[in-house]
Amino acid sequence: MKVGFIGLGVMGGPMAGHLVAAGHEVSVFNRSPAKAKAFVAEHGGRAGATAAEAAAGCDVLALCVGNDDDVRAVVAEALPALAQGAVIVDHTTTSAKVAREMAELAGQGGRHFVDAPVSGGQAGAQKGTLTVMLGGEAAACERAGPVIGAYAKTIQRIGDSGAGQLAKMVNQICIAGTVQGLAEAVHFAKRSGIDADAVLAAISKGAAQSWQMENRWPTMVAGQFEFGFAVDWMRKDLGLVLDEARANGATVALTALVDQFYADVQKLGGRRWDTSSLVARLET
Repeated sequence: MKVGFIGLGVMGGPMAGHLVAAGHEVSVFNRSPAKAKAFVAEHGGRAGATAAEAAAGCDVLALCVGNDDDVRAVVAEALPALAQGAVIVDHTTTSAKVAREMAELAGQGGRHFVDAPVSGGQAGAQKGTLTVMLGGEAAACERAGPVIGAYAKTIQRIGDSGAGQLAKMVNQICIAGTVQGLAEAVHFAKRSGIDADAVLAAISKGAAQSWQMENRWPTMVAGQFEFGFAVDWMRKDLGLVLDEARANGATVALTALVDQFYADVQKLGGRRWDTSSLVARLET
């Protein structure tokens, strides 16, 4: 298919690379032109000078940008350039509100919009094993499936527009609580003077087991926090959760508390540390 990809950061760059490897005709755009040129030099495809140029005539346009306003700006520019019936697949984590806005806007122009936030982090993007949660018309999600499949292991349509973003919020609620519990466990083990490696071997095969434990316990014990999703981005995501909870009446007390713990980590200079750095707050 003729596919455009906008946003070549730590997630978008590898995802777009998988599209080229899968044989799609890929055009890319990034706000930093040098990054787009470097992508083409490494993977192939072509770089557009603008988002509209990258989107011109595309059947599918994937986005992986920063926030709600970035999505609004890119869609406004790129939408008229897309082929009729094209599908915009937005991998940015945003509010459900903006997903619904963009779906309505795309529909008015004879195109479609699918909110498609991802889970799996930078490693998942590089390996092509992301989990993608879709919100949008069933037919549009199905049409975008072969494109998303180039970099995803799991693709699940959750429901209509905005549902993908709501599912990503659920994902972040789970991660926030799990990582805080793991941080306290690591801190407790170290203060107790027991062998942290032996503890991991004992408990990681039982009821306490989690992806975070398997992948982050050793690095948390070592005080290493350069392995994934940054604290700044997690706070952005948790802000979306808290806004949505205020609107729908959900009680998310633990999530609100962990959000403030991440604010403490930011004050420690950990804005770019990964989310497991909650333990640094306890060690300080």
